[in-house]
Amino acid sequence: MKIGNHEFDTANETYIMGILNVTPDSFSDGGRFNHMDEALRHAEEMIADGAAIVDIGGESTRPGYTVLSDEEEIARVTPVIEAVKSRFDIPVSIDTYKGNVAEAALQAGADLVNDIWGFKFDCKVAEMTAKYQAACCLMHNRKEAVYDNFLQDMVKDMEESIAIARKAGVADDKIMLDPGVGFGKTYEMNLEAINHVDVLLPLGFPVLLGTSRKSVIGNTLNLPVDQRVEGTLSTTVIGMLRGCAFVRVHDVKENKRIIDMTKAILNA
Repeated sequence: MKIGNHEFDTANETYIMGILNVTPDSFSDGGRFNHMDEALRHAEEMIADGAAIVDIGGESTRPGYTVLSDEEEIARVTPVIEAVKSRFDIPVSIDTYKGNVAEAALQAGADLVNDIWGFKFDCKVAEMTAKYQAACCLMHNRKEAVYDNFLQDMVKDMEESIAIARKAGVADDKIMLDPGVGFGKTYEMNLEAINHVDVLLPLGFPVLLGTSRKSVIGNTLNLPVDQRVEGTLSTTVIGMLRGCAFVRVHDVKENKRIIDMTKAILNA
C-alpha cells in the first residue's frame, strides 16, 4: 500500500500511526498539543520513536464531544499539517468525517483521510479522497449498538463503506479498514471486535486497529486514561497475531518496542 510517497508492506509488517490531537478536549491528551510548538515537538518525538504515519485530529470524538464548525476545525488542523509536512518526511493523516475539512487538509498536504464514519456521514469525504488520490481508513461505526449478529453485521457495514469508496473513484490499493473499537459498540462487542478483528481480512484490505487508552481498556482494568499503556500493548500484540497492518496509538515508543519483540518471536 502506498501512502503519500511511502510504500507500506502491509502483508508482512505492522506499522504505527501516531496520534496528534490538536484539540483542547480529547479524552486522553486534550490541550497538550494544541499549540504549534508543542504539536511539532510531539510529532518529532513520535517519528523518532517509530511512528510511520502521523494522524492529526482537530475535533475530539470522545463520548459527548462538541461538534466543531468546519471553519474552526480547518483552522486547527491545516497549519499543523503544513508544518509537519514541511519539516518531516512522513505521511500525514487527517482524522475527520467532514468533506470540507478533508478537502482543506488534502490541499494542505495530507496523504490519508481517516474517517470515523467510513464515508457514510458526508459523501464529499469520499469524493475528495478520490480527487486527491489519497489513501483512506474506513472505520466501522453505528449510531446505536444494535445488531442481529455483531461480527457479520460489522463486515456488512464495512462492505457498504468500501462500495461508497469505490463508487467515488477511490482505488482499492488506497483503502484500509478499522473495526472501530469504542464506536457504536457495547463493552463486550469491543472485546469481540479486537479478538476477531481478522474477520475483516477476507475483504482484501489492510486492517488498522485503534484501541489506544480507550474505555474498553479502562473498564477491563479499572484504570484511568493515563494508566492504560499496558492494556493498549496487549491489544497491539493481539492485533499483530490477527494480521493487522497498522495500529493507531498515543504511546509510540512502547508500542514500537512490543511490535519489534513480538515480530522477533514470530519470525524465530
